[in-house]
Formats: sequence, structure tokens, C-alpha cells
Amino acid sequence: MEDRIAMMHDDPAVDLTVDGSAVGGMLAAAFGVEMTAAPGQCAHCHTVSVVGAMRVYMRGPGVVLRCPACAEVVLRIVQTPRGTMIDARGAAYLVIERG
Repeated sequence: MEDRIAMMHDDPAVDLTVDGSAVGGMLAAAFGVEMTAAPGQCAHCHTVSVVGAMRVYMRGPGVVLRCPACAEVVLRIVQTPRGTMIDARGAAYLVIERG
């Protein structure tokens, strides 16, 4: 895990990342509620953090949210003409509060 975090510090794309609040609108549209304060657990390292604290990569064909503790992928989001696809395999859980 420490090796992965060290590699991210050497990654030139790290300077192109933002925090999870940058995709707050996209997540609210997909889930129907505000998600940046939603807690979730990383399936890899079991760290619990809010979505807004995750490191977000937005420069690819989709959006990737990584765990702030271990840097593993937690969520992938791709918007297509047919809809929004969300891959949450990296999340053990996300808490979506009732509105």
C-alpha cells in the first residue's frame, strides 16, 4: 500500500486531481441526493471517508475516485448518451441518506 501511495506522488497526473466535491453535482444527479458528505468504506484498505475527501481524476473518458488513504479506485463514473454508468466495486459500502 505504501508503495502505491509513493508511486502516486511520482505520478505527473496527481497535479491534475481535485477532491470529491468537484463531482458533487454529477453524483447528486445520479444518486438523487447530495453525496459529497456521504461516508463510504474502501473495499481495499477498509478506511472510512466521505466522498468529498476522495481524490478525483477527471481528465479521462470517465471520472475515477480514489481512496485518500490507499489510493485504490473506489468509484468509476462514465456518462454516455444512454445514461450514467457507476462502477462501485472499490467501495465496501456507501451510505446514502434518505431525503
